Amino acid sequence: MLLEAVYHRPKQNWAYAYDKETIHLRLRTKRDDVQHASILYGDKYVPWDAMSEASMELMCHDELFDYWQVAVKPQYRRLCYGFVLQSGDETIWKTERGFRNEAPHEHIGLFDFPFLNPIDVFQPPAWVKNAVFYQIFPERFANGDASINPEVVENWGGKPTPANFFGGDLQGVMDHLDYLADLGITAIYFNPLFVGTTNHKYDTQDYLRVDPQFGTNETLKALVQACHAKGMRVMLDAVFNHCGRTFAPFVDALEKGANSRYASWFHVREWPLAIKNGLPTYETFAFEPLMPKLNTEHSEVKEYLLRVAKYWIEEVGIDGWRLDVANEVDHQFWREFRSVVKQANPDVYILGELFHDAMMWLQGDQFDAVMNYPFTNAMIDFFAKDNANAAQFANAINFQLARYPLQVNEVSFNLLDSHDTQRFLTLCDNDKAKMKLAFAFQLTFLGTPCIYYGDEIGMTGGYDPDCRKCMVWEEAEQDRELHGFFRQMIALRHRYQTLRSGSFRFLYAEDQAAWLAYERFDEHEHFVIVMNAAKKRANLSIDLPSGVWCDERTKERFTVNGNQTNLKLSGFGFNILRKES
Repeated sequence: MLLEAVYHRPKQNWAYAYDKETIHLRLRTKRDDVQHASILYGDKYVPWDAMSEASMELMCHDELFDYWQVAVKPQYRRLCYGFVLQSGDETIWKTERGFRNEAPHEHIGLFDFPFLNPIDVFQPPAWVKNAVFYQIFPERFANGDASINPEVVENWGGKPTPANFFGGDLQGVMDHLDYLADLGITAIYFNPLFVGTTNHKYDTQDYLRVDPQFGTNETLKALVQACHAKGMRVMLDAVFNHCGRTFAPFVDALEKGANSRYASWFHVREWPLAIKNGLPTYETFAFEPLMPKLNTEHSEVKEYLLRVAKYWIEEVGIDGWRLDVANEVDHQFWREFRSVVKQANPDVYILGELFHDAMMWLQGDQFDAVMNYPFTNAMIDFFAKDNANAAQFANAINFQLARYPLQVNEVSFNLLDSHDTQRFLTLCDNDKAKMKLAFAFQLTFLGTPCIYYGDEIGMTGGYDPDCRKCMVWEEAEQDRELHGFFRQMIALRHRYQTLRSGSFRFLYAEDQAAWLAYERFDEHEHFVIVMNAAKKRANLSIDLPSGVWCDERTKERFTVNGNQTNLKLSGFGFNILRKES
């Protein structure tokens, strides 16, 4: 065994409380190196001969490693444990002290999970893993109240630029809630709604006021209530890393310089606030002078932003905060933010925008989840760009699943595109069959799916601003067949709890192959989904448990009696098979 590849630590994603009774333990080993893994475990205050042993399950693997997992329910909420690794005739014990060839005989030196304190259990809001989100860029979704249009508005459906306006507003969203409900949407994620000078509103001027071109605070409250009446949640975008250049404290600092009472609200390298040698003399988002970075360590800044977070929950009733550029804000601020938000409403979803490993933000003291861009990238490589084969795709997905505790993966925000990216259909070179296959995976995968407005009717677009076109509302210009596909797949996800919260496992994902199979299962249902990500037809043979199976798309039924099942998949085709008995 390659012992250098073996890894465990008694915290984070390697040893964590899944609920108030259950601890999950994980271990990493070199891929295909260990034949069997188990744990020796017990209570550190009971005699050694009361220790027990339990086998670990091979949870998944990536290119280099196998990941093993076991669930334990300690009788007294205390747990000490060591690992037993077997390969051929070789047996190795791993404890906190390292590796040994003989079994330990005392509690001292074992890994220790001191006590399962209920208050420490990380429990994201339960509703999130059952949700299907729909992202709305407010300025481009629908113009429902022309009386509040900006001074200069272009005709709906015109070419978007970084600076033009089309008049989208909250009333427009209100007018189309039935459309969203019919599609099966149960949660809306809005890009920023607060006062700003741009069409995207990431340059916040007033955090406590809806931009007048979208409506009023009362309009938003009415919209939230209307959404709740239809079973939809509402998540707003919080831009707390930076503000806009027209934010009153920054305007004061611009005018008064270092003598401003708000001078320390910002990170200033050199006074006065200006552009020098092409760069701002103050910290910003991405060197953008319009977006000065806030000093979230400052007590007054912190007090103001936390009041904002609480206000929209208590006064308007929102259900979630999406946190822009969340990784550039200090951890302490997010800890206090979580405390304030969860006191206002424990069911509020806290979602961070990160593009990298986010474990340090996902330990129960900061975010509930992050925008799952590693998932997005893997989906693009396999389904859209043909840059990965089935094995590489499965390795990427499994690597991501192994990074986080299960309860995090269950509410991970799984998106294929957004206001910051090319549209997925464009990434697929406008191949609708490719796009369907990718969204079929997203809507049958673990985590919370999000659909970017207009994807369901075939909207295309390159990078910003092209991905921010006006929503197409004339049915003759919509792809209604694609809309029907989305509606069908979302309904299927809602119909079966297993597709939302059941276990996930790849069954087939071979190197140099373009087809894969995976399963979703729990004590109630068992699904096997088979996909062909190639243009060429595929004739596949897979092992299915004996019984009666139903293809959920065609409703065709067939019986399996222990032999391999032959499946014929068209190019970019897929089957969703459910075991009936």
